[in-house]
Amino acid sequence: MARSATRRTADNGGIERAREVLADVFGYRDFRSHQADIIATVIAGDDALALMPTGGGKSLCYQIPSLVRPGLGVVVSPLIALMQDQVEALTQAGVKAAFLNSTLDYREMVALEARIGQGDLDILYVSPERLLQDRTLALLARIDLALFAIDEAHCVSQWGHDFRPEYRQLKVLAERFPSVPRIALTATADERTREEIVAELRLGEARRFIASFDRPNIRYTISDAGSMGARERLWRFIETEHAEDAGIVYCLSRKSVEETAAWLSDKGRTALAYHAGLETRVRSKVLDRFRQESGVIVVATIAFGMGIDKPDVRFVAHLNLPKSIEAYYQETGRAGRDGLAANAWLAYGLQDLIQLRQWIAQSEGSEAYKQVQRQKLAALIGLCELPSCRRQSLLAYFGERRAEPCGNCDNCLNPPQTTDGTVLAQKALSAVYRTGQRFGATYLIDVLLGRANERVARSGHDKLPVFGIGKDTDEATWKGVFRQLTAAGQLTGDDDGYGMLLLTDAARPILRGEEKFLVRIAPKETKTKAKRASKSAAIVNDADRPLFEDLRNLRRDLAAKAKLPPYIVCSDVTLAELAIFRPTDEAALHGITGLGNSKIGRYGAALLATIAKHPRRA
Repeated sequence: MARSATRRTADNGGIERAREVLADVFGYRDFRSHQADIIATVIAGDDALALMPTGGGKSLCYQIPSLVRPGLGVVVSPLIALMQDQVEALTQAGVKAAFLNSTLDYREMVALEARIGQGDLDILYVSPERLLQDRTLALLARIDLALFAIDEAHCVSQWGHDFRPEYRQLKVLAERFPSVPRIALTATADERTREEIVAELRLGEARRFIASFDRPNIRYTISDAGSMGARERLWRFIETEHAEDAGIVYCLSRKSVEETAAWLSDKGRTALAYHAGLETRVRSKVLDRFRQESGVIVVATIAFGMGIDKPDVRFVAHLNLPKSIEAYYQETGRAGRDGLAANAWLAYGLQDLIQLRQWIAQSEGSEAYKQVQRQKLAALIGLCELPSCRRQSLLAYFGERRAEPCGNCDNCLNPPQTTDGTVLAQKALSAVYRTGQRFGATYLIDVLLGRANERVARSGHDKLPVFGIGKDTDEATWKGVFRQLTAAGQLTGDDDGYGMLLLTDAARPILRGEEKFLVRIAPKETKTKAKRASKSAAIVNDADRPLFEDLRNLRRDLAAKAKLPPYIVCSDVTLAELAIFRPTDEAALHGITGLGNSKIGRYGAALLATIAKHPRRA
């Protein structure tokens, strides 16, 4: 987009110009949540801290001021995939955008630097490592700058789940460019992290904007793996809810990633493995297929997903516990960025709790760091085990109160029950004590059920008074009891990684009968209360679906011709509005969400021609 077409000084109707850019460039008619106030603050030249959920429109909060204010908008991001996605999307919208990171060779970098020096760019995405180089800072010092946007600002927190040491060096921006407004943005920050962002980035005078963390389109489902096993539960979920949809499955280890991807492939799905141990070329190919093709499932460690702008990810599944509520919120937030129905699904077991606690104990961090991580893990376990609304608890963690249950999580849709499990807890804790606190849950359950196998007999534990005292309770229930005792802190894993369960001081009141222990009883699975989170069925009716599908096919062809992911051309929401409202001329296209002037110029004729083949019946 020509600079003269978008740039005006901020002292003459800045927010009015911002609204024009919102409509003409990005194709949206109204700002959402805090967007207008954030954009007005930055256009006026003031600093801002913005906390907004994934899919809440954070990028517009720096893209629009970059186009309204004089000079170059510089966006700091650790996410190469996000840079690529957003630069492609901005280019399609007619904005002159580029990225500067390690993927560029020397010749490409020099050419880009020349464009920057000539004022031929509107927005530049840059990695923190490249920004902090003397060469880059010197180049930026010679040109007019509209703003600095520091995305994924939670990376500054040493207590967080995604700490990046170089982020702490970004305080140099306040020192070297004191007159350039800065905006820090994140979707994941508790109170401690917010204060750390402000302190480390020198944003003490910044206005703070905290939008709701709620993602009402996401349904949260959390359960123990149970006797069926996590993978079988996962397959039942995918087959029932997302038979053709794109999704992400997170696993704890690289081995589990590869095995799960192969297993899903054997089931007939396109499932690709992604982890840091793969060659860069292989990871890039997986990312490209996920962006370009429909219905692809990526099975990954947490190395995958940050910065993925793909809006139509219909589910995110975890086969193991993430490390914290922040990590869970961020990873599940990659589902349903388009605002349509999506699922966040998690299955976990006792071994997850033990392993994560062992990792904390064995980490090289200080004792203060370990204590914070233990607190974060305890909060996550609490979210998993609670019998009430998941969303209320999730939002409360980030300091947001919701008065009513959400009606769109597993506990709301199919409420669990609790029962007095004090006797069961006493039997389980006694088994741990009597066997010398040297065994894991599987062995202890064998003892409680009276299974005189070779290992039990060799240890002489078939002679103990606890041998067989749990015969009247099934194995699945015992697994739940041990898991919940571990979650509640009466049991803990050994620090050496052998999987042994140990008693804590919190176990004594239960063993003595001084405290009761309530056991959560998981409800029976049902397929009648949960609504299927499918793509087209959720946004168009039967009468409009043929046109919607033709528009999807057109989008696929246009994207292939332009060598772009389909969602960069336009989203499912845009296609749905086209199918429902059926505009008949270019003027009417301007009323469709996501269609700005540039996209209408590129694709308007083809869209109108396809719509014309589907006249609405009287």
